[in-house]
Amino acid sequence: MIATQTEVTELTDITIRRISVSEMDNNVYLLTSKSEGTQVLIDAADDARAIAGMVAAGSGDCSDWGNLQLIITTHSHWDHVRALENVATHSEAMTACGAADEADIAVPMDLTFENGDTAELDGLELDVIELRGHTPGSIAVVYRDPDGPAHIFTGDSLFPGGLGKTNSPEDFRQLFQDVSDRIFDRFDDDTVIHPGHGAATTLGAERPHLREWEERGW
Repeated sequence: MIATQTEVTELTDITIRRISVSEMDNNVYLLTSKSEGTQVLIDAADDARAIAGMVAAGSGDCSDWGNLQLIITTHSHWDHVRALENVATHSEAMTACGAADEADIAVPMDLTFENGDTAELDGLELDVIELRGHTPGSIAVVYRDPDGPAHIFTGDSLFPGGLGKTNSPEDFRQLFQDVSDRIFDRFDDDTVIHPGHGAATTLGAERPHLREWEERGW
């Protein structure tokens, strides 16, 4: 599958770029600081060439890999890491994931995150929320816009219309609890959710369905 056309969201201090890649329609996100040029990639899912083009467009210079400093993997599933080794090698960016997923990712990690950690780079600060259940170390990445709503990149833990897949009732209860306590209880309705597949949504659009999701179960 050819990567989709890049979708660009302009915020005060950063741009957010998104492409969808592979037969699984995986979202790949690129955050670029307008002041420093610092870039963070979220989920190098597939199609390294398309990712390189997005990074170059974000950097505004002619370097194939721009100023990409960090690649964050939201979780260890195969469809979210197929381009990770290629992108990490060619960009020389640091790699990071949730600590509990590190052993399940073949590419070595430079950093691992626990719930409540912060990634601080020039012109970019990102908070990490652990959302256990889809995988043991699934994480969400939060960018807090100083002049607008927060933006949360949730991987496969939270989508428009429900939670990500879990493999047992226990995993579902864990994921539902983490999403409820760590996202819905802490962020406003205008918070934008950027999932691992599909279109963005807001917490306000999804909040009325929490009870329905809980009753539906895994």
